Amino acid sequence: MNRKDFIKKSTVLSAIGLSSPVLLKGNSNPKTSTYYKLKDQIGFNHIPNNEIKTMNSVVHKANTRGHADHGWLKANHSFSFANYYNPDRMNFGVIRVLNDDSIAPERGFGTHPHDNMEIITIPLEGDLKHQDNMGNGTIIKNGDIQVMSAGTGITHSEFNANNNSYCKLLQIWLFPNKKDVTPRYDQISINTLSKKNKLYQILSPNKDDQGVWIHQNAWFHIGKYDSKSKDEYTLKNKENGIYFFVIDGEITINDQQLSERDGMGLWDISQINFVAEARSRVLVMEVPLEIN
Repeated sequence: MNRKDFIKKSTVLSAIGLSSPVLLKGNSNPKTSTYYKLKDQIGFNHIPNNEIKTMNSVVHKANTRGHADHGWLKANHSFSFANYYNPDRMNFGVIRVLNDDSIAPERGFGTHPHDNMEIITIPLEGDLKHQDNMGNGTIIKNGDIQVMSAGTGITHSEFNANNNSYCKLLQIWLFPNKKDVTPRYDQISINTLSKKNKLYQILSPNKDDQGVWIHQNAWFHIGKYDSKSKDEYTLKNKENGIYFFVIDGEITINDQQLSERDGMGLWDISQINFVAEARSRVLVMEVPLEIN
């Protein structure tokens, strides 16, 4: 497989993330699992023909994302998810889901299962109440990052912990590099890691690194920038790609201007320089381009 052609085409479970998907506990029939349903339905690799792109980059503008309004839930999908299906917008390497959710007060997702996915949640506003069958019951606050390795199977629920304001969050799913691991949960505050006008690491594959860790050779960084600040990112692995997601503000990468909630993926590079054109917050995700 040519790693340049990494944007992949597939179909998607219409129920994933919005209701309890039909998933089998354990491994008696792995083809019914989250991992295999998403991976096996990936078709021929291609670069989307209706996106802003160059030889080694693709841009996903915020207003081109999938959108769903369920009243209590307003969701934007950078990649195909639930009732949003776009065969040209399936994933970026191992990033399968990048959802930008807004949940009404005291509403949320009832108990539902997952398996063989690395699931990362980053609250942007408000607090999220989490419970799972591993015995975790906690509040994930703005300024935290939560990770779950679903492995052989978990069930959990997520609700807005606030009674008078929306909870806004990013939820990201990555294909793991190890299947059927023992499920695990972690949550930390990343506020103390913050650096002024500089990217700081919040996730890696290494247990002893800064931030949380996952079963994938991926590194996540966040940066908060004043206007006209400049920064750069050097890839840990030159075989990886990198996906920028502008949480708020405006940045420029290689003469490409990105605004709030825009995304941009790049590959076949070793370092990226960018400029914050306004006060900005940016999530940077370095990930493998091929799914194991």
